[in-house]
Amino acid sequence: MAQQKQVVVKYINTPITIDASLDESPWDTAIPATNFWEYFPTDTIQAKHQTEIRMLFDDQNLYVGIKVNAIGNDYVVPSLRRDFRAGGSDNVTLMFDTFADGNNAFLFGSNPEGVRREALVSGGGKELRGFTTSWDTKWEGTSKQYDGYYITEWAIPLSAFKYRAGETRWRFNCYQFDTQGNERNTWINIPQNQFIFNLAYMGDMIFEKPLGSPRSPISIIPYINAFAGKDYQEDEDLSDFGVGGDARLTIGNSLNLDLTLNPDFSQVEVDQQVTNLTRFEINLPERRQFFIENSDLFADFGNAQDANPFFSRRIGIAKDTSDTTIQNDIIAGVRLSGKLNNNFRVGLLSVQTTADKDNEIGANNNTVLALQHKLFSRSNISFLFVNRQNTGDEDFISSAESYNRVVGLDYNLASADNTWFGKFYAHKSFTPEVSQDDYSAGASLQYNSNSWRIRGSGLIIGENFNSDLGFIRRKDILKIDPRIDRLLFPKNGVINRHTFSFSPEFIWRPNLDMQNTDYNLQTSWNAELKNTSNFSVRMFNRYVFLFDGFDPSRSDGTPLPANSDYRWTSFQLQYRSDQRKVLSYEISPTAGQFFNGELYGLRGNVNLRLQPHFNLALQARYDYISLPKPFATANLWLLGPRIDVTFNKSVFWATFIQYSSQSDNFSINSRLQWRFAPLSDLFLVYNDNYFTDTVFAPRVRSINLKLTYWLYL
Repeated sequence: MAQQKQVVVKYINTPITIDASLDESPWDTAIPATNFWEYFPTDTIQAKHQTEIRMLFDDQNLYVGIKVNAIGNDYVVPSLRRDFRAGGSDNVTLMFDTFADGNNAFLFGSNPEGVRREALVSGGGKELRGFTTSWDTKWEGTSKQYDGYYITEWAIPLSAFKYRAGETRWRFNCYQFDTQGNERNTWINIPQNQFIFNLAYMGDMIFEKPLGSPRSPISIIPYINAFAGKDYQEDEDLSDFGVGGDARLTIGNSLNLDLTLNPDFSQVEVDQQVTNLTRFEINLPERRQFFIENSDLFADFGNAQDANPFFSRRIGIAKDTSDTTIQNDIIAGVRLSGKLNNNFRVGLLSVQTTADKDNEIGANNNTVLALQHKLFSRSNISFLFVNRQNTGDEDFISSAESYNRVVGLDYNLASADNTWFGKFYAHKSFTPEVSQDDYSAGASLQYNSNSWRIRGSGLIIGENFNSDLGFIRRKDILKIDPRIDRLLFPKNGVINRHTFSFSPEFIWRPNLDMQNTDYNLQTSWNAELKNTSNFSVRMFNRYVFLFDGFDPSRSDGTPLPANSDYRWTSFQLQYRSDQRKVLSYEISPTAGQFFNGELYGLRGNVNLRLQPHFNLALQARYDYISLPKPFATANLWLLGPRIDVTFNKSVFWATFIQYSSQSDNFSINSRLQWRFAPLSDLFLVYNDNYFTDTVFAPRVRSINLKLTYWLYL
């Protein structure tokens, strides 16, 4: 069980200057939270270099003063860009569970250079996908380095949090990365079989007097965007001038109302291209700010890999008459999300998209309602309603396309100490002219201990289960995918932890007399070294039955015939070096059989850090597919150099160059960002895409200048 620790947060009337010195007299009255524990390389002893956290508050702000002790001042600070990743760098991070539900938390962090980050943690911190760094809020913080330690001091407006007025207790925890001492430390002792940001392991912060109702400002975020571009393939001028914006206000202390009008996402980081050797669509993450906050309320239903009934990236894109995915403009949207009380969360999202008659895309309203009620200590039951409704009178929209709806219930289980967690769900879709086999259901239960991780998991998806706003990889399947991990912690040597895993996956087709169509037996050994590097070996034994012709190279070669099946074995090695080094890398060769031929591949990335102003990263992947004639033999390349320059904490320049031989595309995305005021930016974004299949020729080229300004009223 988690420790029972607490720290008192004293009320003050004296103003605090945020200068990372902690020399004001109120700080002398604050009793620090200390006695940190190691999380890595071991979780059984206290940290060698302790951190001290002091907290104060007044009617407007929570003040945090942190002293982080270290061996010396040789800190790793990869860049000056906000919202940095914690791994491989020096930093300290605090998480605040303001409703004490063990499921959601606000996260704030800083490093020795005073670079800040904020995020939302959802789903109890059980999975990495519950960590959302795209969330932004306005707060103040700075750091200063001294001999053998650094101090970081923050002022976070209470309005940045959601909480109940009159509250006197929040749960909180802190984790701290020390690259010189090779430690990762936490205030509350967390076992290594849990993520370091798991919300089951938190202490208490006790406010000296009840919290009042915070001022809830109205945020207006207008933008203007001047866009110049050309589609060379269609010989079409794309130049445009756009005006729009967002608004955000708080209802009570716990509900957010977000509005967007004519949203523009041109400044959002471009998607990373991938090499897809499967028969299925790839799930890419959401990056648009409007869909981020409280996104777990809407997105964490069903099964993320196979049957997610709501996938926000479906909104704002559509398929034209040639079945090509194109942008579909959003007219406006509204989202209400947050807590009605300590146990009940609500989310309502409604977005209207425009009609595009030239591409035979109808106007649609996209609405999602999510309700979540807490059960027991950290579990919850959730209800989902998804509705995609055609709102136009376009004659090219058939009656079968007029709407699609999904209704579902999910039960998310999480024990108090996260030893047990899982999910049970049942969903049904409603589509015109469909009356049966339109369901999806699944169950998963996992046991975690220091020595074992054991999971039982399975799902079933009906042949007619449809979710136009969801991510459904395939239908008419019964899937079973258990997993067992054995964890060993050597007392001596360079290896910190061994993990031996076996994870079989079997898929059957219920409507074809339960024909077994796929299996994948994955056996692996993973070694985590004490210097933070990592090495793993994996073996895959696969079987696939093809119902349709398929070219595994996706190179327009002769497809493997329908109604044929294949068994093969392949191996993968992976090594990731110590990420604290100036030059770090990861390499992963693959070799073995592939359908009725062979596959040899090599993936890797190299990162050069000239801190804190310059980072150069090169991602590369090569796959050689050799199938017997008349089937395809292919050489597939994927290259992605990325240059990141942070001139200071306000001016950033990032350039991402990508080449994919599989998609015959070469692209350049270069973004210059000036944060001239808190959360207010000027962007200059250049995009260039080229064909590479026969001749190197331009496809689409654009440049846009976008200004956003965050107003508090």
